[in-house]
Amino acid sequence: MDVPASPEPLDDDSLLRVGDLRSLQHDFTRFMLRHRFAMEEVVTKLTILRDEFAVMHDRNPIEHVASRLKTPESLVEKMQRKGTEPSFDAIRRTITDIAGVRVTCSFVSDVHRVWDLLASHHDLTVLDVRDYIAQPKPNGYRSLHALVEVPVFLSDGPTPVTVEVQLRTIAMDFWASLEHKIHYKYRGVVPDDLADRLREAAESAHALDARMEALHDEVADLDTDGVARLPEEIRDELTTGAELTPSVALLHQLHGLANGDSSR
Repeated sequence: MDVPASPEPLDDDSLLRVGDLRSLQHDFTRFMLRHRFAMEEVVTKLTILRDEFAVMHDRNPIEHVASRLKTPESLVEKMQRKGTEPSFDAIRRTITDIAGVRVTCSFVSDVHRVWDLLASHHDLTVLDVRDYIAQPKPNGYRSLHALVEVPVFLSDGPTPVTVEVQLRTIAMDFWASLEHKIHYKYRGVVPDDLADRLREAAESAHALDARMEALHDEVADLDTDGVARLPEEIRDELTTGAELTPSVALLHQLHGLANGDSSR
């Protein structure tokens, strides 16, 4: 029966390599923690805005906030693709989307409003803004991209960390999700006919955004002006939330309002 050989003892060079690996693992963990905490800091700022609008205002411009941190495998793949040197300083300079936050808004005007509010935070530095809503990408992609820098405080002191923030409407987000799936399925080589139809869909989504916002603005004007012109009986019903059972007189009043007669 063969007796398994005992492992050979590590020499000084081997011990040094193990120590280097442990040190690298420690440094990488701290590097990724900084990005995670920076991402969470931006999410917290947006969550506070969202909750304030939900409680204190008549409408909330933020529909959804999502975040993601690149996996080590995804980070290495992008380093190889971009030819990034294997150092933390080089990674920090060349790969700016390690931490990402996506904000989905109801309307295009909400996108810019939320961005202006976020950018006004004194502890947040805006590094770059690219408005692909005003100037869409050739494939039809629309979104507002920004790189922001926030300080992260760990035991070794504060460190500025970059976070990518994307803001878009629901329609833009739906289109971008579909485009990403198609792009992935075809490994980046999308057939021309399909690419053309995607661009047409992007234009349709943009037109839908414009129509929906116009309808919203029209209804908002009715809320501030039109309701005030309703007969007192109807306003009382709406205010108290009681069941609306209009009398014949009220139906005549509504008929008069519909025909532009405010004297009824």
